[in-house]
Amino acid sequence: MPFGHDMVHSLATVVDLINTSPSTGGDEALADTGQLQELVERRQVSGIEALAAEDVAQVRTLREAFFHVFTAPDQATAVIRLNTLLSETRMTPRLAEHDGHPLHVHYFAPGSSIAEHLAADCGIALAHLLVEGEWERLRTCSAPDCDHVFVDESRNRSRVYCDSRTCGNRMHVAAYRARRRA
Repeated sequence: MPFGHDMVHSLATVVDLINTSPSTGGDEALADTGQLQELVERRQVSGIEALAAEDVAQVRTLREAFFHVFTAPDQATAVIRLNTLLSETRMTPRLAEHDGHPLHVHYFAPGSSIAEHLAADCGIALAHLLVEGEWERLRTCSAPDCDHVFVDESRNRSRVYCDSRTCGNRMHVAAYRARRRA
């Protein structure tokens, strides 16, 4: 995909955020501020001070809104859902250069909460993806026991599993064994 570092990072962050939800087939991975802090550190979310219990609740609500964008039945619905999310987000675009990353744009307002921060930066990344006509890159894993989401970054848009080492490998081994039994 011809997107810059900050957009690729924000897309990976929104995928990581969504996949913390029990809606994607796992356990709740944002149960408390400690788990939210782990997400902030793992995704290198900058400008976040102390986290509180209300941050967890707000991020979980945001996570579900992003999940509904990813699982929209068509691009028009995804646009409506993303516009709704963005309309409720304070944004102050500004250039930033930090932590060894090249110059890039931050969209969150200074002093904003973690939920506003994620809504702005990840929402704008998804908006750019939709504007570029790349809605079909927002996918849900094709493995029958996995509902994780991912952004298909493959050149020919052919990726079907959230992770080729786990779901992809498991499904390929199952298909191989089924062929051997036949």
